[in-house]
Amino acid sequence: MIQFEHTDLFGGESNYSWVRRIEIEDNPKLSNLALVRKAKAWAGLTGLRCNVEKCGDMIKIDATPSGLLHVVFITYH
Repeated sequence: MIQFEHTDLFGGESNYSWVRRIEIEDNPKLSNLALVRKAKAWAGLTGLRCNVEKCGDMIKIDATPSGLLHVVFITYH
């Protein structure tokens, strides 16, 4: 299973004053780029500039460069 978690930022840190989560089936054929595109589409961030950082078994998508204080985490379960 792969979990997408979308929340807000405060002071550059994830704030969790609100959070949206979804789990999708793991597909070994999905690349990291495909996962990032899927997560951005789910969070409504398609077409926005974001910083993407791979941290071990987690991918962080930070929408701050676009002026939004939102972050999406992709984690593997």
